[in-house]
Amino acid sequence: MPELPEVETTRRGIAPYLEGQEITEVRVRQPRLRVPVPDDFAERLVGARVGVLKRRAKYLQIPLEATAGESTLLWHLGMSGSLRIAQVGDLPKKHDHVDVVTASGYVLRYHDPRRFGFVDWQEGDGYADRRLAHLGPEPLDDAFDGRWLYSMSRNKRVAVKPFLMDNRIVVGAGNIYAAEALFMAGIDPRRAAGRISLARYEQLAAAVKEVLAAAIIQGGTTLRDFVSGQGEPGYFAQRLNVYGRHGQPCHRCGGELRRITLGQRASVFCPGCQR
Repeated sequence: MPELPEVETTRRGIAPYLEGQEITEVRVRQPRLRVPVPDDFAERLVGARVGVLKRRAKYLQIPLEATAGESTLLWHLGMSGSLRIAQVGDLPKKHDHVDVVTASGYVLRYHDPRRFGFVDWQEGDGYADRRLAHLGPEPLDDAFDGRWLYSMSRNKRVAVKPFLMDNRIVVGAGNIYAAEALFMAGIDPRRAAGRISLARYEQLAAAVKEVLAAAIIQGGTTLRDFVSGQGEPGYFAQRLNVYGRHGQPCHRCGGELRRITLGQRASVFCPGCQR
């Protein structure tokens, strides 16, 4: 599943081809996504001009300026979706469901084999949208720090890894990046969130920022389905310390990495380095 770095990489990749461009045509080949493509999708897009692309958590926000007013496309990539830049005349492949064509000849093409993603209108104030209203802070913003994690964790008995993956606490710390950040901070993922000190949460918040920033720079994590806006895979997987490496030696201490299940998700950690 594309996580925050993959979505941010996509935003940065497609933005130069879309921002300021007029939409001249829309082609919907498969409207039956997780949320059906709105019936008036093409009607509302054609003639609109694209504003500055934004991202909130794993949602892409594409502002549109039209004679009838302003609106925003809210795009979610689901489990296997990707947005790529093509050119007019490039033949679509299987599972290429939606094309948004610009006056410059570039095409924003949505590919989604499992069809778990969606594109929908965002009404009114974007941050009041029901899908975004209860999200926690962005991990790379100043609002997210060790004090925030410490204050939100008091009296919490849940293990720290699922606590960190809760989007109400912070967005974007998915399974891969939570595992890597906990390793960097030396924290056992099984520890109760409410029994971790402020000092250790400051280390964890710094690790979350570091691992996500590094993943964004390197283009996300190479998984089976993810590609960037230009079709290039991410390379952060080459730097993973624990995720997907159970049974292998720890890079730091040489001990065997162990796999457990927390919150119904697989988690790999080093029993020697993480306490």
